Amino acid sequence: IVQMFVYNCFQNQPEGLTLQYGTAGFRTHAKHLDHIMFRMGLLATLRSKKTKSTIGVMVTASHNPEEDNGVKLIDPMGEMVTAAWEGYATQLANAEQDSLLKELKDIIKKEDIDMSEPASVYVGKDTRPSSASLSQAVLDGVSSLGGKTHDYGLVTTPQLHYMVCCCNTHGCYGSPTVEGYYQKLSQAFLQLTQNALNRTDDQKRLLVDGANGIGALKMREMEPFLRSELQVVLSNDGSSGKLNHMCGADYVKVQQKAPQVGERCCSFDGDADRIVYYYTDSKGCFHLLDGDKIATLISTYLKELLTQAGLNLQIAVVQTAYANGSSTRYLEDVMKVTVCCTKTGVKHLHHAAQEYDIGVYFEANGHGTVLFSKAAQKQIQELVKDPNTNDERKRAVKLLESTINLINQTVGDAISDMLMIEAVLAIRGMSAQDWDAIYTDLPNRQLKVTVCADRRVIDTTDAERRAVSPEGLQDTIDTLVKKYKSARSFVRPSGTEDVVRVYAEADTQESADSLAHEVSLAVYRLAGGIGDEPKPLH
Repeated sequence: IVQMFVYNCFQNQPEGLTLQYGTAGFRTHAKHLDHIMFRMGLLATLRSKKTKSTIGVMVTASHNPEEDNGVKLIDPMGEMVTAAWEGYATQLANAEQDSLLKELKDIIKKEDIDMSEPASVYVGKDTRPSSASLSQAVLDGVSSLGGKTHDYGLVTTPQLHYMVCCCNTHGCYGSPTVEGYYQKLSQAFLQLTQNALNRTDDQKRLLVDGANGIGALKMREMEPFLRSELQVVLSNDGSSGKLNHMCGADYVKVQQKAPQVGERCCSFDGDADRIVYYYTDSKGCFHLLDGDKIATLISTYLKELLTQAGLNLQIAVVQTAYANGSSTRYLEDVMKVTVCCTKTGVKHLHHAAQEYDIGVYFEANGHGTVLFSKAAQKQIQELVKDPNTNDERKRAVKLLESTINLINQTVGDAISDMLMIEAVLAIRGMSAQDWDAIYTDLPNRQLKVTVCADRRVIDTTDAERRAVSPEGLQDTIDTLVKKYKSARSFVRPSGTEDVVRVYAEADTQESADSLAHEVSLAVYRLAGGIGDEPKPLH
């Protein structure tokens, strides 16, 4: 530790910089991150010794601009690091130089870590110019505490989550190599698409926007494994153009614009853990198929397979308050699928999905996956092996088995999710337009209000759908909502900015805009808004 401390002297903390470890880990301008990366290498080593498992450290800033970078820690089963260790990450990142050693000793003592235990840390990075030197700082942090590293180099974030899970399940989840990842997913995809009859080349063709990021690089590597069953036309492949600039999943979702035009397109984000689909119709109009649409497509497909297989397993879709009301109504009223609402943030959705036999979760931004409980997987595997299973049940249960192998259950994975969507569309003989027509989104509007006090002057309950404080705000929102048809609205403090977020939806765009404005005014007046009053949108 003394050697580590001496080494760390040149990894000084920039003056005045304070960072908070959240769902996205740490993110800021790359020039401020050297010391953070080194310290996360130290922390990952302690976490490995504590859990007696391999831990992952991913250097990426996802959909942020190219100049930024960041870091995420990955726990033994490929999941996000626990809340307590998020706290340690924040403590360590913000510690003054002369108190760093004390902070480390405090963690070791509090967690009763045996420092003689071996440590293993997997490290990956995205394609940002700063990632090479920052990932080296992580590796140096691990080695200074005597830990062993495996540097995977350029990988997507979900690929590193997958590797960590494979390692700690001793190969039960798969082979902890990039090639092992490609083989597992492609084999499952090819098995599923065998059930799609008479597919034309047009139906196999997909336009993929790689966001000029790591996803494009890995998609190129994976193409040969797909044996032309999916004909990928790759744009924003990193050969020119900046990462996430006027391309990528976040750009498409926020700007409602297509970086490419076609009958079926999708966009990854910078580290390939998000995906959105879209298409341009015959009139040149843009149509977005976001996380709500993806969750609906996959959950209805799984529900049908469970019925055909005669399996009594509970499937649920986990949403946040931002899920479009039309998707919720379709799932509950038409498909009779359980819908659970939880707080915003992937870790909340992931934990809620673990409560069901099959839990499907996608945020509207396109980050999500499907979780199968061990009991559900066992039932499916037993039915596959049962010689008395009739042909219809056998076909359905084999499709379920291949689906489990295709899904990356550790985290949202753009490549895995893309292959899943393509397989479902092929098996059901659906176009992007058919998928879009399952239900029609209610028009909605999101706004921000800046308040003079801490944004947490707004306190919420019921999965952030109702405001507890300030007094009178929820009553005002309820009154405003009653003025409009098929309407709802909620407000919540932002998790990333010093603002209060307002969401409203109604039967027309004009009504949704008007409701959002009126609720914004109520927030401004009751929660101490600053600056000019919110102006009407029209």
